[in-house]
Amino acid sequence: MKKITSSQNPLVREAKALKNRKYRDEKGLFLIEGEKLLKEAVQEKAEIIKVFLSEEYIKEKSYDLFSSELLKHDTIILSDRLFKEISDTETPQGIIAVVKQSKHTLSDIMANNRNIIILEEIQDPGNMGTIIRTADAAGFSGVITTKGCVDVYSPKVIRSTMGSIFRIPVCTGAGISEIISRLKAEGIKVYASHLEGKASLYDIDLRSDMAIIIGNESRGLSKEASASADALVQIPMLGGAESLNASVAAAILMYECVRQRLTKDT
Repeated sequence: MKKITSSQNPLVREAKALKNRKYRDEKGLFLIEGEKLLKEAVQEKAEIIKVFLSEEYIKEKSYDLFSSELLKHDTIILSDRLFKEISDTETPQGIIAVVKQSKHTLSDIMANNRNIIILEEIQDPGNMGTIIRTADAAGFSGVITTKGCVDVYSPKVIRSTMGSIFRIPVCTGAGISEIISRLKAEGIKVYASHLEGKASLYDIDLRSDMAIIIGNESRGLSKEASASADALVQIPMLGGAESLNASVAAAILMYECVRQRLTKDT
């Protein structure tokens, strides 16, 4: 393992640049930080390009769990000052990896059990990451994000997925009209979550191939999504709240799908 102390080192400059979405897209790489995410990446056989360790991490923590894995990759020790420049957290955990992005198409996601969640212009990284994590937990076949969504590979999204980014395929960047058209051509029903939906969530049959659209946090669904969906679905709310958080609504919808499918199988 080599040690770097200069902020002008090309490896350090590249790692810092990966905090920028445009550079991540250009290089097809992203950063993960912390032992948990690195363990998930190793377990799910993600393509790890290089690993950075802080001096403090080496002194204060045992990385025996990683020792054999680290030897397979370009592992670099950084001064604590440099490590903080790369880290995206207020309290750096001492270990960061550069990982190759996984590229998935609509066809990839439609190839499996075909329970799909579509995110239309979701902006909050916490919502995006939580929905990806929930889709993984609920056994969905994939997540589709439209143009205008927050970057799936931003550090905050990655942290919020808690490792699910390595387990569930995510297709990014398509337009909502193209997405719905492709799904319908494959015989997949498309339901959209809407405050004024005519159908209650609990009256919709979610046991066959289907996709659920979650709209933007402030604007909701686009006109294209509302007009093209097979049904606009409302989550019943009995109290005074006007709406639900996007990730909460997505979780309720996905787990109603889980409930129905478990009932079908018993």
